[in-house]
Formats: sequence, structure tokens, C-alpha cells
Amino acid sequence: MELGTMNPAFQQVEGDKPIEGTTSTTTTPVELDVKVVEPPAEEYTQLKPYAGMPKEVLLLYSSQACYRVPREILFWLIVVCTLSLVGLTISVVALSPRCLSWWQLSPVYHVYPRSFRDSDGDGVGDLKGIQEKLGHFEYLNIKSVWVNPFYRSPMRDLGYDVEDFQAIDPLFGTMKDFEDLLAEMHKLGLKLIMDFIPNHTSDKHRWFNLSRTRDPHYEDYYVWADCTATGPKPNNWVSVAGNSSWTYDAVRGQCYLHQFLKEQPDLNFRSPHVRQEMLDIIRFWLDKGVDGFRMDAVMYLLEAAHLRDEPQVDPNKPPELVTSKWDLHHDFTTTQVGLHDLLREWRAHMDIFSREPGRYRLMMTESSDGPEVEKTMMYYGTRLVKESDFPINFYLLDLPHNASGLWVNHLVHLWMANMPTGRWPNWQVGNHNTPRVASRAGLQYSRVINMLLLTLPGTPTTYYGEEIGMENINVTESQIQDPAGRYDRSASRDLQRSPMQWSANSNAGFNDKTNVTWLPVHPNWRNVNVEVQKQDKGSVLSQYRFLSTLRQSELALQRGWFCYIYADSSIFAYLRELDGLDRAFLVVLNFGNESAVSDLSAVVELPERLRILMSTNRANDGKTVSKSQIPTEPGEGLMIEFSAHARFNTNHPGRCYISEKACYLSAMDILYTC
Repeated sequence: MELGTMNPAFQQVEGDKPIEGTTSTTTTPVELDVKVVEPPAEEYTQLKPYAGMPKEVLLLYSSQACYRVPREILFWLIVVCTLSLVGLTISVVALSPRCLSWWQLSPVYHVYPRSFRDSDGDGVGDLKGIQEKLGHFEYLNIKSVWVNPFYRSPMRDLGYDVEDFQAIDPLFGTMKDFEDLLAEMHKLGLKLIMDFIPNHTSDKHRWFNLSRTRDPHYEDYYVWADCTATGPKPNNWVSVAGNSSWTYDAVRGQCYLHQFLKEQPDLNFRSPHVRQEMLDIIRFWLDKGVDGFRMDAVMYLLEAAHLRDEPQVDPNKPPELVTSKWDLHHDFTTTQVGLHDLLREWRAHMDIFSREPGRYRLMMTESSDGPEVEKTMMYYGTRLVKESDFPINFYLLDLPHNASGLWVNHLVHLWMANMPTGRWPNWQVGNHNTPRVASRAGLQYSRVINMLLLTLPGTPTTYYGEEIGMENINVTESQIQDPAGRYDRSASRDLQRSPMQWSANSNAGFNDKTNVTWLPVHPNWRNVNVEVQKQDKGSVLSQYRFLSTLRQSELALQRGWFCYIYADSSIFAYLRELDGLDRAFLVVLNFGNESAVSDLSAVVELPERLRILMSTNRANDGKTVSKSQIPTEPGEGLMIEFSAHARFNTNHPGRCYISEKACYLSAMDILYTC
């Protein structure tokens, strides 16, 4: 019989020592025939892996082919997919065109702070007033706001005579008001562009008072020349305001140069101290968080050191009658050698603050060079050294001089043909120094001009009120505020600086606390205002908003080709298209005095039937027209959307422009460099 037991003491025999953990006994053992049988080692019979099996068991299956092959396939599949994704990412990054910056994606809205919104009832607009109306920019889909000077100033030139570059004039508020405005703008995704006035200061500025007393550090901060109180001036130079550019200072016993008012002495940029002062001022405002600058009157920054007379336009005119800037060729007072070195220095300084993603600092320059457009183009810099992101384009200010499609075509082409390859254009049809476009070109043309402004390639600039069609005001002699108008009433710039028309409430909603406004409100404020036009889908405001939104949402309008296709005495027409995108836009603008029917049948890339997406005459919205017969009324603009696979720029490269070529890949909904 086989017998087994788990009790070791039970198996003890006589003579053996007790097993540890047991006690001995005197009982006589009984000899038994006991055979201890060890259980046979059983083989592991589990056929499949199971959840939670130990490592030792799992390893029994690791070398079986049915499991090794899938693992190897899965491993290499992951490797291939990873490498493919890395390669695709590198390819997309390498082939992607440069992203547009904030100043390229949105129109720039030009605010004249005295006239935008008065928050405290003193009759003058201020920084808090601008903050109260930030919602207006959001409504218009505008992200960039340029504000005219609000530095501390005696206001002899309404803020362009700066007494302290690092202080806010109490008329506009406090530094805290500025900081609150900037913080709220950034919170809403808005950018603030300041006016920078480097050419001159106020004669009340601390630097000038120290310079006129010959303080060793400040002695050469301004341009001084020997002269006497009653003797001849150092030369025949004439200021922009008229008469001599030199004024005698009895304290110093010399004449100082002023290319503008005598209360605005010119700084001497040949002094390293002045150059450093300007860098410090730029740094001060960039540290505050300002997003960019408009550099004012940069063409006047340097003058010829030799101070020779400038040549007269009419050599036979008696020198004593040379009293206007138009009487001289300004060879020695504008655009001197070294000017662009200054701008490059400022640009490099601003680039230090542009390294943070999304915080690029814009630099735009103001230089009105008239027919010498090549001088203006120099402000773009070179291929190797950048200056301004764009110089301000003043040429469209000449729109009313010749109301025709051919003239508009000429003004647009003047800029596009001379602009360096790959640069970004700018367009401006009004500003604080020019009569309003609705008064200058005619009220019926304000809509079509807005359509031109918002559909051309580049960055448009809109002067406050032009989005609702504001017009010039009339001012009596007693109402004149502009110093230039006090010298010459016909030169007054007050006409285009009237208070912004927000509503049909008192003072057009500009000042709702008192009945005071620094300039009269236009008599049409009850009908022409933001509040009323928001309710009218066919208003100037609603059409402006539609075009601004369309511009940002459509790649063809943002960064597509611009192609001239037609111009005559009335019509200016062009295309906006992007390679790879089957949606394109035809813009037909009537600047003439008569109705016109345009025949564009020669443009084979256009489909035979065209649908009007938007007309400045709302009755024509949605209509379908033939490309051989596109009717327009005087002052009417048509925005026509169409689909076509053929591209005009491919067949007519000499009539098309693009800043940076890109193509659209519809399968992946991405842009790529092509």
C-alpha cells in the first residue's frame, strides 16, 4: 500500500534524531513498510497566453513565429509612419510660404485723437475715449490702429511740437490712461501704432533751452548758424510753412533751423547724442508694449552741412520774393546722404523687440516725394538691409484731380511698377492733412474708393470717418483751431478733423457729457453716423465691413495675384486670384461721370456668365451678367466672384503682381511655395 503524509515527524524511525521542530517520544516505534511517492512533474498545458500571465510564462511564447512576425511588422510599420510624418512635417515647413504678419492681414485705422471720442466732457478727444470705442474696430474687423501724437506739447502745431517725448499731454489723459488703453487693446488682439516725431521738438523742450544757453552736452543738439538779428539769414532755405527756415535766438546769439514752424526747431542728427536720444525714446515706448511707429517727416531729418543756397525753380525771380517751398529745389534740405543709415539703425533697434513670436514691431515712414517716386521706394531698404516695412503711399490722394479709370490705373501702377520686387504695398486715400475723400472726390465716389482701397494688394489705411462717408466741415474765422489756418485760412486742416459721428445723440455721440466740441460737428450727423448705418445693410459702413471681412477670409484677396485687365475713361478693372484656388475675384470700378458697359470678352480666362457678389449699389447684389456686357453707374463698384481653372497670371505675367508667390493645395487645405 502506498502511503504519503505531510507530517515529517510521522516518518521518523528508531535511532534517528528528532526532526527539528518535533519532540522525541518513548513510544516504541512500529516498523511500517512505507514508500514515499513523489508526485510526477506535470508539464504546463496552457495553450494560449492569458491576461496577467507572469513574465516567465510569456517568454515561452516569445520565439513562436505566429507572434514574432506580427510584432516585427508592427514595429517597422511604426518606424515607417514616424519617418513619414517627420518627412512630411519638414516638407510642409520647407515649402510653406512665409506667414503674413499682423500689419499685412488687417487695414490700418488712422485715429486723430482730438476728434475720435471725448470721455471727460472738455470737448477734446482723449485716450479713454479711444478705449471706450475699441468695439468699433472689432466690428469693422480691424486689428491695427494708428494714433496721431499725444505727447506733452504746447500745441502750436496741435501735438507735432513735442515738449516731452516720454510724457502724455494732460489734454489726452495720463500715462496710466495710455497703459490701460494699450493693455485693453492687446487683450482684444488689437495693435497700437504711434506717431514718432524725430525731425524736431518744441522750442519749449528742455533740450532746446539747454542748447540755446550752450550747455556743453546739449550745445549741438540743434542746427545753429551764425547770423544777426537784423542781418541776412545764413542762406535762402524756406520752411514748409513759408518764409525763411531760420530764426534768430537772442539768448544764444545765433539762428536756428526750423523746416516747419519757428516753434519747431530742427534736431541735429549729426550729433551722436541726438541719435542716442532717439534710440532711447524708441526703446521707452517699445518697453511699454507699443506695436509700431509711423516715422514722421523722415525726408527732412538731415540737411547739407555746407548750408549753401538751394537753386531756385525760377532763376529770374528776385531772391527777396522766394518765400514758398515751391520756389526752391530742395537739394540740400531733404533726402541727404546718411538719412537711410539713421532709419536702418532704428529698424535694427526695433528688430530686437520683434523676436517674440507674434510681437513684430512695425515701422512705416512718411515721405512725400511727389514725382520722384524712386526716392520714396528707397525707404523699403535693400535686399540685404531692411528699413521700413512700407513707406506711406500718398499717390491715391490725387484721385479727384482726374476722375477716370485711366487715372486710377496710372496711380496704382505708379507704385506697383516702382516698388522693389517682393515688397508689400500700402494705400491711403485720406489723412489728417488732406480734405476728406467724400468732399474731395465727391460723395457718390466714397463707396467705390473704399472698394478700391480694400481689394488692392497690400495694407490699406483708413482715416477715421471714411468708413461712414464723413465730409469736410465749414469753419468760420473764429472757429479755426489749426495754426496753419490762422496764417492762411485756405490752408486750414480743421475741415477734415471734425468730431467723429457716432450716433444721432447730441454732439453726434462724440461728447455726451457737455455741449462742447473743439470743432463743430458736421450738420449731417443725424443721418451720417455709425449707429444709423449699422442698421442699414446698404450703408457705407456695412459695405466697408463686408469688404474688410471678405479681405481677411479670402486667400486670393490676402496674398493672391493682382492683375490689370482693363481701363478706360470710366472703368478700372482688375483680378485677384491665387494659383490652385478655383475661386477668384473680378473688381470693376466706375470712376467716371457716366454710366458704362464694359466688354471683357477678350479675357478668355473669365467664364461667360458672372455673378455679382456685392455692388456699391445694393440693388445689383446677386445679379448675373455677361462678361461682354458688365453695366455700372458712375461711382459704382462691383465685386464679382467666379470659379475657373485657367489663371490670367500664367498667360500675362507682365500685367500681374504678387508680393510672395504661393499656391493652394486643396487636397490638404494648405499653402505651399510654388
